[in-house]
Amino acid sequence: MKRSQKTLVCVLAILLITVFTIGAQGAREDRPRVIGISKIVSHPALDAVEQGIQDELIEQGFDFQFDLQNANGDFGAASQIAGKFRTEGVAYAVGIATPTSQALVNEIIDIPVIYSAITDPVSAGLVETYDAPGGNVTGYSDLTPVAEQLRILMEMVDVSSLGHVYSSGEANAVVLAEIAKKTAEDLGIDFVEATVTNSAEVRSATQAIAGRVDAIYVSTDNTVVSALAALVDAATQAGVPVMSADPSSADGIGVLAAHGFSYYNMGRATARLIADIERGRDIGSIPTQYMTDPADVDLLLNLDVAANLGITIPDSLLQNATMVIQDGAVQ
Repeated sequence: MKRSQKTLVCVLAILLITVFTIGAQGAREDRPRVIGISKIVSHPALDAVEQGIQDELIEQGFDFQFDLQNANGDFGAASQIAGKFRTEGVAYAVGIATPTSQALVNEIIDIPVIYSAITDPVSAGLVETYDAPGGNVTGYSDLTPVAEQLRILMEMVDVSSLGHVYSSGEANAVVLAEIAKKTAEDLGIDFVEATVTNSAEVRSATQAIAGRVDAIYVSTDNTVVSALAALVDAATQAGVPVMSADPSSADGIGVLAAHGFSYYNMGRATARLIADIERGRDIGSIPTQYMTDPADVDLLLNLDVAANLGITIPDSLLQNATMVIQDGAVQ
């Protein structure tokens, strides 16, 4: 081949490579930007966070698509989901609850990771400090007001012993169990605990302690909340009232009371955090966020359950309730 022909072939090859490269870049730029959302299990509170994120971003006019993933309580599945998000290059990876957030942080270093509904992001290893953490991770904590919840319970029930069922495998559940135990001890209440490793064990764990307690406290423990109906059924059969920290999951289930955050509002707040980052705020400069608006806290009281258990709910609590159930309906 003559030199001029070789030169022509080289030029054509370079042109083809350039065209293919530009075309590939253009294809990537044309792809819709995706927010990957991974939750550890489906129950009303976590579903509400997921929905709130979508609603807020759509309402603000962002043109994201959403890749919604559910690990179904399987930590291995949570890791696979995190790998999927990394490989596919999502714009943001959102973890709802501790295990899925841990999986995202372990897998992803170059994509913004946003956690939501996390009790303690530091003890969970998501960030090193509650202050501006640096790096690619920030989000919202749902550290629940345990002392206030037990105070409300004690206004309705004479509690000398308190039962608590929690998941030994969830970092958030362990932290909350420690807080509940310390709070109970400070109030002079015996603390009777039972641990589970999965939701199928919740009923039997409740039955094991129900005869020894005056009430049962349920924290924002995803494993236990996903089996809340079974826990409440076992407690009710033993004549023991249940106080839940998750109003979102208590509607339609016979708890005496539920006091805690609106998880739908937490989802919308999480989405506003994503919107701030999208508009240029440095993720590494954002400390852990908390739900501090009193309007974001709900109190559910069930008069039917109270009547069945012979409990009188004070008027002072009824006046502050955001949802009262009587005769099977919300009043």
